[in-house]
Amino acid sequence: MSDIAVSPPHASGSARLGVLLMLLGMLMFSLNDVLGKWLVSTYSVGQLMLIRSIAALMVLAPFFWRMGWRRLVDVDRPRLHLLRSALFAFEASGFYFAVAYMPLADAMTYWLAAPIYVAALSPFLLGEKVGWRRWSAIVVGFVGVLIALSPSKDTFTLPALIALAGSLAFGLAMVLGRTLRAAPDTTLVFWQVASAAIFSGVWCLADPAGWTPVRSVDFGLLGLLGIVAMSAHMLVNRSLKLADAATVVPLQYTMLLWAVIFGWIFFGDAPRSAMLVGAGFIVASGLFIFFREQQLKRRN
Repeated sequence: MSDIAVSPPHASGSARLGVLLMLLGMLMFSLNDVLGKWLVSTYSVGQLMLIRSIAALMVLAPFFWRMGWRRLVDVDRPRLHLLRSALFAFEASGFYFAVAYMPLADAMTYWLAAPIYVAALSPFLLGEKVGWRRWSAIVVGFVGVLIALSPSKDTFTLPALIALAGSLAFGLAMVLGRTLRAAPDTTLVFWQVASAAIFSGVWCLADPAGWTPVRSVDFGLLGLLGIVAMSAHMLVNRSLKLADAATVVPLQYTMLLWAVIFGWIFFGDAPRSAMLVGAGFIVASGLFIFFREQQLKRRN
């Protein structure tokens, strides 16, 4: 008899569907980024975030209602939920601010470094053991960030620094997500979206002069930001349920390809050679860290 296990007939079909859903989710995230870059040239980041968050809350309201508001608010370790949500609000605001001044592909390159930050911080914040192989990959990833940034007095601009800070905040939020993994997904999403709405609402109240009257056509696009992002999250979550993480998670790096394509088509941004080289280092490092972690999980 053969030692090779034969998968059930539906297994390969589910995996293929998972791959398609992940690719579609990454495309929708990229379209959301294009919309954000387009709109932030007219509206402030706070206004953009507020309308985006309200639209997302409206779409998700039935799910929140079904779960019950008490279960959404009455959670274990609320301070960690609040900190995670604040980090997500900061990183989203930072992303929209960054893409207002820099090419999509450049901003996306910094955000793709988030898994590298997670791997580097996990021994200190989560007590996880990281061996020399992953530390080597982390170093390679940081080298990629430096190459993409091309440090000089001309490149250390405020948008670039905010992009780095935003991607670091994203990485820290991901680390906190690991500590809160027992919380239902609906609860995590509620805290994340509600905090973004409060954060941006306070921002708009503090700077009323920054509010721009919304044109009717743009109001639909602003609302679409939240809807597209939430739809992309749902596609990704469904993908991870249909296919193995080792199959679909690496497909998240297709966002960089879309960022290059959409940046060139919609904004005329030609990718810098340093950015492409740095992105190559970051993607290679991220993939190695991911597959190494998958290998260690199987051993345990």
